[in-house]
Amino acid sequence: MTKARPEADQAETGQCDAGPSETDLTFQIEDPGVQQLVGYKTTIDRRDGSCRVTLDLEPPHLNRHGILHGGIVATVLDVVCGNTASQFFDPENHAALVTVSLTLSYVAAVRQGRITATARVTGGGASIAHLLGELHDEEGRLLATATGVFKRIRK
Repeated sequence: MTKARPEADQAETGQCDAGPSETDLTFQIEDPGVQQLVGYKTTIDRRDGSCRVTLDLEPPHLNRHGILHGGIVATVLDVVCGNTASQFFDPENHAALVTVSLTLSYVAAVRQGRITATARVTGGGASIAHLLGELHDEEGRLLATATGVFKRIRK
């Protein structure tokens, strides 16, 4: 995993800086594995540790009925919940963890556009975090929810 500036934040604006730049407030996670295969983007907000995962839907993301595949929904919700849990455990070093459980509820279907997943910690301690995740389409319509349990691992 590497941390990178969000692409939109890499350009120089030439303006006076009166406070922290957007680059200082967010970073993107760049994983060499499934992220490259699926094509989602993961952005962490340094201010509160929140995570946002976005995916622009393309034909490979759809099932045979032309709607977003449930496995892609599960992947995106696992990623957003896991990264949010990681920030909960260690905002500076992005703690390593594993998914203990992830339960999904599929609410609505989508065929095109951008989807966005968010999550929040609902409880936890030194090594376990409980999370609630949501997936929305670009109009804000709820597509799916997730509850997850994540365990911090020491390397």
